[in-house]
Amino acid sequence: MMSSSERLATATTLPVRLGLIWQRRLRDALTRFAHAQTLPQLPFTANPFFAAVDYLTDTFERQTLFWDTLRQRGDNYLEHAKAGKPPLLHFDYEIVVDGREFKRPVNYALAAITPPAGIEINPAARPYVIIDPRAGHGPGIGGFKDDSEVGMAMRAGSPVYFCLFFPEPQPGQTLDDVTAAEADFLREVIRRHPDSPKPALVGNCQGGWAAMLVAAQNPELVGALVMNGAPVSYWAGNDGGNPMRYAGGNLGGAWTALLASDLGGGKFDGAYLVDNFENLDPANTLVTKNYHLYDQIDTEPPRFLEFERWWGGYFLMNEEEIRWIVENLFVGNNLTEGKALGQKGAFDLRQLRAPVVVFASMGDNITPPQQAFNWVLDLYPSTAALKASGQVIVGLEHKTTGHLGIFVSAKIAQKEHAKIVELLHVIETLSPGLYQLKIDTLTGDDGKPRYEAELIEREVEELRGLQKFERHDEAPFAAVEAVSALGTSIYSTLVRPWLAPLVTEDAAEIGRQLHPLRVQHWGWSSYNPLARLNAGVAEMVREHRTPRDPALRPLERWASQQLATSLDLYRDLRDATSELSFFNTYGLLGLAGIGVENIPDYLRKDGQSEPEFDDAALLARLPVGDNADGMIRLAILITQGLSSVKVERRSAAYEWLVQERTLAALDPAERHARIREQSLLVWRFPAEARKTLPRLFDSHQALVTAFEHFDALIHVIPGADEALGNLAELRAEVLPERPKAEWPSAAPTAVAVAAAEAAEASASAATAATKPARTVTRRAPAKPATTTPAAETTAKPARRRPAAKTATTDKDKE
Repeated sequence: MMSSSERLATATTLPVRLGLIWQRRLRDALTRFAHAQTLPQLPFTANPFFAAVDYLTDTFERQTLFWDTLRQRGDNYLEHAKAGKPPLLHFDYEIVVDGREFKRPVNYALAAITPPAGIEINPAARPYVIIDPRAGHGPGIGGFKDDSEVGMAMRAGSPVYFCLFFPEPQPGQTLDDVTAAEADFLREVIRRHPDSPKPALVGNCQGGWAAMLVAAQNPELVGALVMNGAPVSYWAGNDGGNPMRYAGGNLGGAWTALLASDLGGGKFDGAYLVDNFENLDPANTLVTKNYHLYDQIDTEPPRFLEFERWWGGYFLMNEEEIRWIVENLFVGNNLTEGKALGQKGAFDLRQLRAPVVVFASMGDNITPPQQAFNWVLDLYPSTAALKASGQVIVGLEHKTTGHLGIFVSAKIAQKEHAKIVELLHVIETLSPGLYQLKIDTLTGDDGKPRYEAELIEREVEELRGLQKFERHDEAPFAAVEAVSALGTSIYSTLVRPWLAPLVTEDAAEIGRQLHPLRVQHWGWSSYNPLARLNAGVAEMVREHRTPRDPALRPLERWASQQLATSLDLYRDLRDATSELSFFNTYGLLGLAGIGVENIPDYLRKDGQSEPEFDDAALLARLPVGDNADGMIRLAILITQGLSSVKVERRSAAYEWLVQERTLAALDPAERHARIREQSLLVWRFPAEARKTLPRLFDSHQALVTAFEHFDALIHVIPGADEALGNLAELRAEVLPERPKAEWPSAAPTAVAVAAAEAAEASASAATAATKPARTVTRRAPAKPATTTPAAETTAKPARRRPAAKTATTDKDKE
């Protein structure tokens, strides 16, 4: 915390420093605008008159077809609304649980996706449950196309379920009710697939934090958590790239959501959220999107209309729901601090036990990577803290795609989403820690792209480099939270008592229908006589049109580009000014002590404490275990320090490992718990873990047999020379009575080799021959053995103890 003199000095210089940043932002905006300026390429034509006639004729035809496409959009909007705004999934589905029939009814339902012809579903495979964002639009974006999250999971043979929601919330519905309903959906999925691993819960955008709420309160129901473009740390971001970050503060906090809900008769209109999204990029909203349709009018309408049907379907929330979201997430950032309250108490993200995959994009200005990843720092300030928790977190970052591209891009579905599905079985066997999933695009022998994935262990401390100013620019948001609480109190006291009773349901519905986004749809539909007149002309144009590109059209494209770049300049200046206003206002309020009680621990000088290890207890656990613990620790020690291991190699090794008699008797949850515990012990005490290894086996012969089995496996898997060296070194260390030369490293037993070869064949079949090789790369950790054991060929467990089990193991098995 700052002293009074430090706050005074900072307050004195803050306006000057903010002014310099604004000047830099202005200079950068003008530079981008100048670089975007181009001279028009004047077309050459032998007959300018005929060229002009051809251009005008083509323009008339394009304009007619363009406006008729917008009429079809309006008709689709009305038809979709009349049908009840059903989910716009590309796939057939069957509702298996309807939340509207619950004791505490919610407008959610669980749908089982019907696999299309030609796709075989393995009923024992891990099921996927997808939660789409309830952020103004309806559900379906996760399965909008064949190449989508839904499609990729089904092609891998997994059953897929979708959490649908309906346009109108149930009376009195709260987010607590929704979270409880989604937990019941997971229980139903588990009931329907008793022989499968626990479901993978996938959250898209705002569905990401919704998935986290479910997983935090019900960790035993979730096998893996995948968060795509999902904001969790809402105060995070960088200057110049995340304008939505400042919206709550510049609007005065949560009271505007209450006002919108009162004007909606107690319901919040999702069209406001969509409007905010469109305002982020006025060039795209006003020019680029429409001109692209006009420019490609002969081929683009089907795709445009398909997307606009979803984009124009606006859904509602109850006032209780939007208020909880704004106060706890957008303004309060309470989720990562453990202050967001539910029916069962505060949602504690540290209760997460399933591995978490976080997918974000540097090109996303809705959910910037800082908001997607900084929650890891908030919960686990160091690599030691993360490893001590037993948690596995994998980050995947795209360089350019925008927010919607994460969900609707076919290329991203085929690459990133497909790889996430393919690698989950590997990810859940990793030792606790933070990993980067890197996917490289290569060209196959057939000329088609193929993808190779690599898992690289990272240090949690590296995440600090994502955000500027050491995150001190988040401090003013604490003042926003205080101002928001004051504004909400004033509004609730002075305005709501007389405004809310004045708004009837009919008045609220009229207000919703007069929202500009709705008007642009129904206002230009077949109900409009001019649109119907244009439709008749459009039919004649389609009948006689010859698609062409007149010689003068490059001038038209140039003019459209200039208009778009001018709007980009306006956007950049607007965002820079908004940012300046935010920090000038709330920076100074924060320095005056407003909201100081809301400053999170990670911004305080005393900060977050490092985890305290009970080293005596850990040392006592080192020699405690059985043959299964010994096999797991042996695997971790052998693979310790390896630079990279292909995924097929790791899969083969793990398949072989779990077929060993003592490990085969364990269920997957127990194996993974033991992997975590043994990984912690090897990381914390690498030398002692090696010395006490023989004491885990019930006999000397069992230890010898374990070495023989690993020796056979390593010989079968190509490129495992380094692991072979580790094995020989460890063998000489723990079995010094037998000279290294006497061990059968060059000629493993035929039985062991046959078993290893069978395991490798089984793993290869499971992975599919068409899938490319992927590697798992380990970095040298802060501590001698911190990182390596977790990502290696075999598994990394947390072992079983005879009688009482420590809290660490019990948590891992939740």
